Amino acid sequence: MINCRKHAVAVAIARHLRDDFKDMVRILSVLFFSIFMTLPAAAQQSVWVQVEAQRTLTGAQNAARGYAAAGVPDVTGFALPGGWYGIALGPYEPIDANTQLRRLQNARAIPADSYIVDGNGFRTQFWPVGVTAPSGSVAVDPPATTTPDLTPIEAVEPEPIPEPILTPDEILREAQASEQALDLDEKRMLQTAMQWAGFHDGAIDGLYGRGTRLSMSLWQEANDHPPTGVLTSGQRVQLIGAYNAILDGMGLQLVRDDASGIEMQIPTGVVEFAEYAPPFARFDASGDVAAQVLLISQPGDQTRMFGLYEILQTLAIIPPEGERVRRDRSFVIEGADDKVKSYTSVQLENGEIKGFTLVWPAGDDVRRRRVLAEMVASFTTTSGVLDPAIARPDENQAIDMIAGLAVRKPIRDRSGFYINRAGDVLTTLEAIGECTSITLGLEHDATVVHQDARLGLAVLRPTSRLAPPAIAEFQTGVPRLNADIAVAGFPYGGVLTTPALTFGKLADIRGLNGEEEVKRLSIFAQPGDAGGPVYDNGGAVLGMLMPKTQENGQSLPPEVSFSVDADQIVASIIGAGLDVVTTDSVAYMTPESLTLMAADMTILVSCWSD
Repeated sequence: MINCRKHAVAVAIARHLRDDFKDMVRILSVLFFSIFMTLPAAAQQSVWVQVEAQRTLTGAQNAARGYAAAGVPDVTGFALPGGWYGIALGPYEPIDANTQLRRLQNARAIPADSYIVDGNGFRTQFWPVGVTAPSGSVAVDPPATTTPDLTPIEAVEPEPIPEPILTPDEILREAQASEQALDLDEKRMLQTAMQWAGFHDGAIDGLYGRGTRLSMSLWQEANDHPPTGVLTSGQRVQLIGAYNAILDGMGLQLVRDDASGIEMQIPTGVVEFAEYAPPFARFDASGDVAAQVLLISQPGDQTRMFGLYEILQTLAIIPPEGERVRRDRSFVIEGADDKVKSYTSVQLENGEIKGFTLVWPAGDDVRRRRVLAEMVASFTTTSGVLDPAIARPDENQAIDMIAGLAVRKPIRDRSGFYINRAGDVLTTLEAIGECTSITLGLEHDATVVHQDARLGLAVLRPTSRLAPPAIAEFQTGVPRLNADIAVAGFPYGGVLTTPALTFGKLADIRGLNGEEEVKRLSIFAQPGDAGGPVYDNGGAVLGMLMPKTQENGQSLPPEVSFSVDADQIVASIIGAGLDVVTTDSVAYMTPESLTLMAADMTILVSCWSD
């Protein structure tokens, strides 16, 4: 009974409170309506969703056009204080603005940091084009009250109308869905294509982070697409198409050459098989592109691979300037000049030396890099190497060619000889004129450590230390007239691997005009002999052979030559702080012994113009 009474009391109280609440609601409604009707119009103004701001008008127009093309509704654009331009959506009622903001942010159609503004900072409207600002909703710059300046001004070129933004084939949500269907390799390919186009410098990993999204936006902007950071299906086709278009006409085909045991992509549109010339299978240019491909295949060990590394660098198709990397079981040689660029890659595996060379004309680096990338990526080997018997000798063989390929030639070959144990080489000053590089014996680079313009001599030092088999002993005694002499040198440049000895007579211990610093010789010397040592009967050095020159329009008889006197040479060398050996003894040496000694002492000096 007591519980029933309590329940009845509670019900009565609840009814009383409900009635009071209804009365309060009626009173508040009337009060709110009265206040609302008395509010100024400004309190009812609409709001906007501001999505971004641009520093330039052109950039803002492009951004607004991009949002509109991507299907974002109600895109507007206004000038902002401070010279900026804002892109906004609206106008909306406040509650609608919040709904639109959340919806578009969730769909990633607008930036995550977009926010709602009241529009009081908006000035002149620039988007949509031809639409004026809503009345009473935008602060417009007040009209000028000063007298206008009527001074004539120069005509100003109108700002160029930007290229129209292309309508996307998919809206953002559809592009995101189609992108998610790509596998990792397809995503890597898109990154590779963007990197090739110059818009991506990050990793090629198939992971689309902030860097890749920025790359996509930049590519889209450059190609007149809305910069959403997500490529549509059509845009992906366009990007990959441009990436592959560079290979049009290259005729890249996977070629398997069983003779060399090499399989790789070869640009058959510009090269064709020419011949086997071990260790090369050669593909020469077939059209206007002066390209060449060599497949390299031979048996060997590390020593032979290192030898191939040196030999390849003597070929004319491999310029001397470029990166060289030699490892224990591989090497890469790159060369470049104003005519060609070359790339050579060789590896040693299971007693087989295999690789390739691509030669491409200079000035066409875009296609070269793309073709080279395809060749490197596709290079594989099979068992077997080129059989030396596969090549057939023909009438085009030449001493200055290797396997049908021209060897790089110096602009000048002269002679020189070792003068001390440090490996310093004495030669004629004429040998090193106009050279960008100098080699000794075609193998060792050298630099000039001493020059004497009066005597016409120079001393060269190898960049890597050499141990000469024999060095010169300069004769300080006075030689006898008409004594037998011999000159060691390379009369035919690098054609002969060892120096030749030419015999003659000492015609005079002075020059034709009585010059004390030279001796006149009666000997039939060649231009390549210049710089070589002049020996007496005992193998002592009487001087250095001078190059033949014409003076006063006179051409001397072919047997007349001159040498720089030994005493003059010694004084010049010692004055430069270099070591030298002298002797005043008179001895006799057989021609055979003199020939052997000269071969150990004399070296080819080559002048190169890289």
